[in-house]
Amino acid sequence: MPADQPILPGPPSATDTPHDSGSPQDRRTPHASAASPVARTSREVRLVSVPEGLPRPEHFRVAETVIPRLGAGEVLVRNRYFQVFPALRTVIAGGVEGAPFPGIRPGEPLFGAAVGEVVARGGEEGNGPEELDGDGARTGAPRTGAWVSHWLGWREYAVVPAGGYTLLGDELPDPAAHLSEGPLAYAALTRGAGLRPGETVFVSGGAGAVGSMAGQLAGLLGAGRVIGSTGSAEKAHRMTESLGYDAAVLREPGAPFAARLAEAAPDGIDVFIDMVGGEQLRAAVAVARPGARFVLVGALSGQLAEGSRGDSAPVEIDLFEVIVKRITMRGFGGLDLQGVRSEWDREFGRWLRSGKITFPHVRIQGMDNAARALHEVIGGRHFGMVVVEV
Repeated sequence: MPADQPILPGPPSATDTPHDSGSPQDRRTPHASAASPVARTSREVRLVSVPEGLPRPEHFRVAETVIPRLGAGEVLVRNRYFQVFPALRTVIAGGVEGAPFPGIRPGEPLFGAAVGEVVARGGEEGNGPEELDGDGARTGAPRTGAWVSHWLGWREYAVVPAGGYTLLGDELPDPAAHLSEGPLAYAALTRGAGLRPGETVFVSGGAGAVGSMAGQLAGLLGAGRVIGSTGSAEKAHRMTESLGYDAAVLREPGAPFAARLAEAAPDGIDVFIDMVGGEQLRAAVAVARPGARFVLVGALSGQLAEGSRGDSAPVEIDLFEVIVKRITMRGFGGLDLQGVRSEWDREFGRWLRSGKITFPHVRIQGMDNAARALHEVIGGRHFGMVVVEV
């Protein structure tokens, strides 16, 4: 079931808290006063077995592990938040050749974007953890209590090598907002598509982690009309009410998606930010205007297909239309974000504080609920990004 399918029945549990971060209130307060004491052990989510279909909570377990002695240049980070993203299904299946992330084997911990506080660093001689004294500049390491981002989520404490983390500034009012997929959406629109004022933009998976940011950003960047797709009437309503979408196209069994998209975009589309592929990519080709630019960011149609491994996403499109309309298609991902992050943080912080944009996300409390969170993300329960608060 694609990640933007209808929300599952029943209200969110007590551990699920929806957020639309954007308030000027500084949410750093609960953790910013001091770094946590250095621990000897950490809990992490590990893969137990490779599922034949879509992963479920029983395919994972929370295990306790001893924190190793830190080597020179390494820092120990107490994770506070980590991102839950559906592409983990592909990583669990073994990954895709040429992708920047390796596959995960049974017994290994999951990984993903995380933010947290530095609590210790390794000594220059590699003789174990050493508390920073506030003079981190002498070795280039961040000081104790500094917030950093890195890719060793799904665990309470992370040993991060030198060069494996990014020191976070104070541009954003909420540390969790550093996990937003906004940089990818922003770069896809500005660098990948070269969005021009007045153009019509279509975003597939418009209620997901990328889409919930792309819809808002397209409007802020001058798009004349912004259209998104989703499989839920409830999400469609939220998209048009709070995310800046002018129209939300529903995917429904038996209903031709191309016809629905054509109704929403009677004059065609100029830019397509694609998170899904499949029939939505075919439909976008059919309604594209001459010179349209397609930026292919995700492939959820194959990645989250029940009957596949999740490591391929074949789709058939009409090449005659691509040629005649002079459509350009560009694959786009994290490796294309060079030079974007600082610009994004500056603009995102300004837009958040002014109320021009929000960070739609759900916070799920605790490591013990992380595997359930992944299952719900794959099932399409949540709106926007899903973040586990550790």
